[in-house]
Amino acid sequence: MASIPDVRFFHAQGCSLCDRARDVLDRVGVPYESIDITGDDSLEERYREWLPVVEIDGARAFVYYVDEAALRRKLSQT
Repeated sequence: MASIPDVRFFHAQGCSLCDRARDVLDRVGVPYESIDITGDDSLEERYREWLPVVEIDGARAFVYYVDEAALRRKLSQT
């Protein structure tokens, strides 16, 4: 049986690309941790230029744009 992947979604307030990425994640239906980097200096430094960022099991899987078909493939490989 496949394990449930650890999916983390890094986003910021006012980020339209982040809104689109969230829509894809919600459509796919995988549980994910939503992390707003707004105002957190450490997270801002690490993620701001790449937003949105989706990590799967600790590895960066998507930046800027989340392709639904590619996300489904990656999730089926975990």
